[in-house]
Formats: sequence, C-alpha cells, structure tokens
Amino acid sequence: MKARRIPRIDIHDRIELKNALPLRTPFVVHIDPCDTCNFRCKFCPSGDTALMKSTKGRGHGPMDYTMFCRIIDELGEFPDPIRVVRLYKEGEPLVNARFADMVRYAKSSGHVLRVDTTTNGSLLTRERSLAIIDAGLDRINISVEGMNAEQYRDFSGYRLDFGQFTDNIAFFYEHRQQCEVNIKINGDTLTPGQEEEFYRVFGDISDGISVERTIEYWPKYKQMRVDFDEDVSILGGSAREVQVCPYVFYEMCVNSDGTYSLCRFDWNHAMLLDRHVGPPPTPKKIWDSIVLWQFQQQFLRRQRLLMTVLSCPKCGVLKQGVPEDLDEFADEILDRM
Repeated sequence: MKARRIPRIDIHDRIELKNALPLRTPFVVHIDPCDTCNFRCKFCPSGDTALMKSTKGRGHGPMDYTMFCRIIDELGEFPDPIRVVRLYKEGEPLVNARFADMVRYAKSSGHVLRVDTTTNGSLLTRERSLAIIDAGLDRINISVEGMNAEQYRDFSGYRLDFGQFTDNIAFFYEHRQQCEVNIKINGDTLTPGQEEEFYRVFGDISDGISVERTIEYWPKYKQMRVDFDEDVSILGGSAREVQVCPYVFYEMCVNSDGTYSLCRFDWNHAMLLDRHVGPPPTPKKIWDSIVLWQFQQQFLRRQRLLMTVLSCPKCGVLKQGVPEDLDEFADEILDRM
C-alpha cells in the first residue's frame, strides 16, 4: 500500500496553539462553496431536506462567485497570509460549478498559503479533476461512505456507480501534481472484513488513508438514532472532554450566503456574528470584534457549561474530536490575550 495511515487532520507546518495565542491572523478560514448536498446521509443535517426547509438561513445553495472573490480580497486586511482557506463547511463543495475558479482565485490572491477541501467525491469527474488540480488545490479529503453501491444507497440515499467512483479517484491521484489526496471512511458502517478491503481498494490511490469513528458533530444525533460510542474519539482512542474549545481561537467560518458563524459546526446558523459587528462585516472586523473576544473569554474562564449558546454546553466535538487540549493553559492564555 502506497498511502500512509494518517488522519485527515492537516498537520502541515503545524504550530501548537498554547504557544501561539493570541493570533492576529486566523490560521484557517472556512468558506462554504455550497451549503446543500447531493447526498442524504443519515448523520448529517444537510441531508435532511425537511429540516433544511424549516431552518432559516439554510438551503441557500452555491455561494455567489463575486461574493467569494470579495471575501478573498478582504483577507488582505490581515497582517499575515491565511495559512489555509478550507473550501468546505456544510454542503458538498463540488455542487458549486465554479469550485475550480474559487481555488484558482484564492491561490492567486497572495492572501492565502494553502487551499484544501473535503468532498464526497461523487462529482469528481475526470474533467473536473483536471480543472481543480490545474487551479492549484493543495489538499483534497475524500469521504467514502461505503464499500459498494448498496451501502451508499442505505447510508447516503445516493445511487453510486462504485467502480466508476474508484476509477475517478484513481484518475485524480494519477494526475494530482501538487495536490495531496487523503481518503477516509467511517469504520462504524463497515461489515467484518471491509476495513481491510477499504485499505486494499484505496491504499494505492491516495497519499493518506484513515478509518474514523462516528462522533456527535451536532446535538441531534441521538434524536436521529445515529449509533455512536461517545466514549471513543474520532480516531478510535479514548474520548476526554475539555472545557476550552480550541477551534474558536484559530479559525473563522464564512457561510455560503456570506454570513459569519462563531463555529464551523453551526449547522443551523444560530451563532451568527454579523448581527453584532455592524455593516459591512469583513473577516478582519469579525476577527477583531469584541463579540468574538467575549466568546473566547468564556472558554478560557471555563464557563462552557454555563453558556447560553445553543450547542456549546453539549458539544460532542469537545469530547471526541479535539485537536489540542488547552485546558491546562487557559489562565496563561487569558493573561496573554
């Protein structure tokens, strides 16, 4: 197998947060190319059509390209380049027909060092693959939702030609140039023996490969009867809950309609910053806002469980998917900030 068994978490030139905070420029900016998806996965709010219709601010569809270019231009207000622009948040990025143009514009702006994305890969035709690679994408994470067409229909409600799907990924990998290809699958959906089959099928057409576990990305998992073990982390180790959310200190999130969310897991746009910052919001105004600082301060004062924000007190990510534990350093970081 050519691929390394590594998680999809991007550790390129990684800096430890406990030593770097406060940041004058965010490390990562999530920009959502599209908040809708062609899949109907059981675990994902974006796949619940009725839920999206009843949720204000969702179901917007592809981001307007002119809006995207304006946001990228505004990133130039920061004193440093953005380390990663992540073209992904809530939907399937490739539903946006101008995805390759978005990659190219961000890469050529001078305001961004790297551009990556996460996709279900179903729309990754050969033509689109070449366009995306030529545009300069640095990293692509492909989520595999089953090992055959039947599993895809059951889990994602999507009729997938699995053979063509793997051929398309192989084509992308063969022509990838500078782009790193990472493939992951949810191990909780696999039948006995399929994990090794996963490595066998995708191990020679990826740079990195991993099996993840289901974690509670949003508070309605239990209501949707999604099976998961909350004592297991996303990478299969033991889960341990933290009080300080690391994500809010190094990344910011732009929704497909141009609004800004406090959190990348804000699936129902209940945590929008725009209404508090005043017009016209720009990424730097959001990042420097007193609203964001107060939000960060609550974590550093270990007040997460007292927050009135919809999902923070019950966030499963802070138990099963934390990239860095800042709890021990909260007082020190608060003093610095």
